[in-house]
Amino acid sequence: MTEPTPGRLYRVLFICTQNSARSIMAEALLNHLAADRFAAASAGSHPAGAVHPMALQTLAKLRVPAEGARSKDWAEFARPGAPAQDFVLTVCDKAAGEACPAWPGQPMTAHWGVPDPAAVSGDEATRRRAFHDAAVVLKRRIELMLSLPMAALDRMALQRELREIGTR
Repeated sequence: MTEPTPGRLYRVLFICTQNSARSIMAEALLNHLAADRFAAASAGSHPAGAVHPMALQTLAKLRVPAEGARSKDWAEFARPGAPAQDFVLTVCDKAAGEACPAWPGQPMTAHWGVPDPAAVSGDEATRRRAFHDAAVVLKRRIELMLSLPMAALDRMALQRELREIGTR
């Protein structure tokens, strides 16, 4: 990644093992909140092949568009000629422990682990609440990222801030 620059469009890749819920919601949230400054995408190490319906329902309830959302393999973003990412953020514990590809452009990385709402069992209300809670945590972290003075922080300071956001 080059040094932060005012007016620059930053590319962010959210990673989760299955790319069916958390990373999809993070992608949609960032694109909704800051499409003028960020271009978000998501992918998984072992994509499910489909977006979890409750992830889409949660985004719709929050009035966050998710047209075109699809479960993708992270190889799409690591292949030669793929657009370089500025940030790669893992949002699940399994992806954080996996050997990630060598991302083009040497992006900044951070782990923003969020409990998997798709793993929650129980009645429909309980499962919907888990998806809502995950979306709220992701939205808060994204808003914290958006509040960072990108152009005023050097690479090391920005990296430290991104990692700190994952603990909030």
